Amino acid sequence: MATDSLKKRYLAKLIANIFGLAIALVTQTIIPRGLGPRAYGNFSFLSDFFTRIVGFLEIGTSTGFYTKLSQRQQDFGLVSFYISFAGLVSFLVFMFVVCMHVTGIYATLLPDQHLFYIYLAAVWGILTWLVQILNRMADAYGVTVSIEIARIIQKGLGLALILALFVTNQLSLTHFFYYHYCILIFLALAFIWVMEHNGHSLRRSWILSWNKIKAYTKEFYDYSHPLFVLALVGLIIGFLERWMLQMFGGSLEQGFYGLSYKIGAICFLFTSAMTPLIMREFAIAFDKKDINEMARLFRRYIPMLYAISAYFGCFIAVQASKVTYIMGGEKFNQATLAVMIMAFYPIHQTYGQLSSSVFLATGQTGLYRNISIIFSLIGLPLTYFLIAPGDKMGLNAGASGLAIKMVAIQFIAVNVQLYFNAHLLGLRFWRYLGHQVVSMGTLLTLALLTSLVIDHVLRVSDSVIISFVISGIVYSILVAGLLMVFPIVFGLNRNDIRSFKQTVFQKINSL
Repeated sequence: MATDSLKKRYLAKLIANIFGLAIALVTQTIIPRGLGPRAYGNFSFLSDFFTRIVGFLEIGTSTGFYTKLSQRQQDFGLVSFYISFAGLVSFLVFMFVVCMHVTGIYATLLPDQHLFYIYLAAVWGILTWLVQILNRMADAYGVTVSIEIARIIQKGLGLALILALFVTNQLSLTHFFYYHYCILIFLALAFIWVMEHNGHSLRRSWILSWNKIKAYTKEFYDYSHPLFVLALVGLIIGFLERWMLQMFGGSLEQGFYGLSYKIGAICFLFTSAMTPLIMREFAIAFDKKDINEMARLFRRYIPMLYAISAYFGCFIAVQASKVTYIMGGEKFNQATLAVMIMAFYPIHQTYGQLSSSVFLATGQTGLYRNISIIFSLIGLPLTYFLIAPGDKMGLNAGASGLAIKMVAIQFIAVNVQLYFNAHLLGLRFWRYLGHQVVSMGTLLTLALLTSLVIDHVLRVSDSVIISFVISGIVYSILVAGLLMVFPIVFGLNRNDIRSFKQTVFQKINSL
């Protein structure tokens, strides 16, 4: 079956993410209000815990599976082997929860968390990971357009369920987990159906010879064993950071941090659409030993996607108080500073994911592991210092402290990754570092200028929502003007702008 072009696949993901953004804005204003800061914090804490447990047990193999399937789309044995492995991981997660239950250690690992919710969160973690695997399979097969249509339908279904729960006053933590089960199972079945109808049926022989099993095991071991230490360090340090926030700040601070993280994730929606697609192209290019094509992809897309993230992140950071009120209501007012700081997180998260995809696509897992471990270890004492209370030699900054650590460590780590990737691809590191500073600095200036004029000079409206919308429109107009005059800020050139204008005019004329 022919695969969709990169442009068509990205457009499909972008449209789905735009639709998803609209849905997320609605649901994100409902969920925190319906659950309240404490229940919302408990969900954030438990979901993060099981995301890390699953991430440790799979040891980066899902990325390896995606890379290898992109290169060998007709190798169904690879699919059979990895889905069987996913079943093993799921079983181990369940047994881990049973062990925590029997020994009573859950009370120490997950303070102030009810055992029933721990089981619900474990199922959530397994389902979420399995759906991600199916999503990666569909992306590897190049049937992105169809799966994004399924995503749009799923998001509409999710919105209907959340509205029904909220209106009937049934939006409890228990029902929130059940809500996730419904939409995840729906999405899994949709992905399977799409692959089935595009020539990639799962209804084949799943039996593998012993030699095949050994060969696949060795292949994944060679790819992932350098990541074992990274997975272990990531699990321990990531858990300790959230555990310290729970111990020193409680579920309330978890809720504030969870809201700030969720808002940051919304900013990441646009560029996250491109991440798996670019990674697939990197993997295919490297398989052909075409470093020039990898350099072209890096040069063409990564600065542009960074600028798109900066466009959203800078505006959200400046408008943090309004965004916090719109998303969480008055109960989350104390999350404003954390929201402001975490708005910068998706900016370099874009660079981080795309840059790390070069390491993974080229098999440089050892170097990727070493960089990640070093900065994880640096981040742990910094986290303690920022969130521990004053009588324990800390700043007692709570959710804001953890947000500061996340943004600061990521900025440094991502640029270290960039240095090695630039060397591999024959690109100039300082050019890309300079682009980051200029792009974010310029957009942040425009966002601040917009806020100053709308809120303090013109005093457009006392309504938070109206003021936010008008500020967004004015800011977008200023950014569009900047794009036309200085496209380099967005990693583009005048030929790109000229080509875009011609395309738009052709579409208008054809209509």
